[in-house]
Amino acid sequence: MSLTALMLAMSACTTHYQVSGVSRTRLLIDRAYDGRIDDATARFMQPFTMKVDSLVSPVVGKAAMPLETFRPESPLSNLMADVLVWSGKDYGEKPDFGVYNIGGIRASLAKGDIRIGDIFDVAPFENKVCFVTLTGEKVTELLGQIAGRGGEGISKEVRIVMTKDKKLKRATLQGKEIIPTEKYRIATVDYVSHGNDGMPAFKSSMDRNELTEEKDLTRMVLMRYVKECTANGKMLESKVEGRIIVEE
Repeated sequence: MSLTALMLAMSACTTHYQVSGVSRTRLLIDRAYDGRIDDATARFMQPFTMKVDSLVSPVVGKAAMPLETFRPESPLSNLMADVLVWSGKDYGEKPDFGVYNIGGIRASLAKGDIRIGDIFDVAPFENKVCFVTLTGEKVTELLGQIAGRGGEGISKEVRIVMTKDKKLKRATLQGKEIIPTEKYRIATVDYVSHGNDGMPAFKSSMDRNELTEEKDLTRMVLMRYVKECTANGKMLESKVEGRIIVEE
């Protein structure tokens, strides 16, 4: 039954119950809930498990340090925004900066080997890279919304100073003041580019270049970046460096 149909059905009934609140949480289902392995199920799943393991277990690079995500700024959210800017060369784009929503990052990367499965865990959604243009006025509005969310992934070109109550105090782009009438090119993901995840300033986007192929998925872009680092003899690195500063 659809949610709409369920609500209509409920409204047609007389009940003394009332909804007092709505909350949600994520619950990890693992062996802590059932340590007993069902032999018949394990035998049935074995060929599928072997196939999946063969696809996700190859090592594609190494992380020099643990890469985690947290607000207002974190190593992995910084990296993901930088990777979007880096990807511009594959699409004939020269973005001024990048924005990656922290809600789209679903796992951390441990120090050491990076496997294909790890990259899929970090970016499991079908989001694709997207390039858009905003005026400086809207860029400032966007950075204010990012401050209001307590921080998001922003690339190394951006500096935000925000208050403890999540108000934007000032921001610069490439070390310069943001000019309201100028136009700025932004690398982000398609979901965010439509104004989702608390960043409605993106609804004013112009000159949209929204990619559509599988190779444009954010996880595939990250995969290419990791492989390029490996080919150049580099390990994956990123750190907190004051892109977002909280002041009184």
